[in-house]
Amino acid sequence: MKSLAMLTLLAGALCLTTTGCETPGYTASENARVVGRNMSYDMRQITDDWQDLLLMEKPSHLTRWAVQ
Repeated sequence: MKSLAMLTLLAGALCLTTTGCETPGYTASENARVVGRNMSYDMRQITDDWQDLLLMEKPSHLTRWAVQ
């Protein structure tokens, strides 16, 4: 009975100390680069949208930016 209880406690402690799904997909610097790249892309799009809104360019349905 004591060995079963010790085995259960050991298995529980092992389960709590493993990372499992808690492992981050990106490091902090990689995450910062991804966020910065997305913000840069959004700022270019906002500039493009404002120029279209204020009629500063010739009207077109095409965009200069890469769209996926």
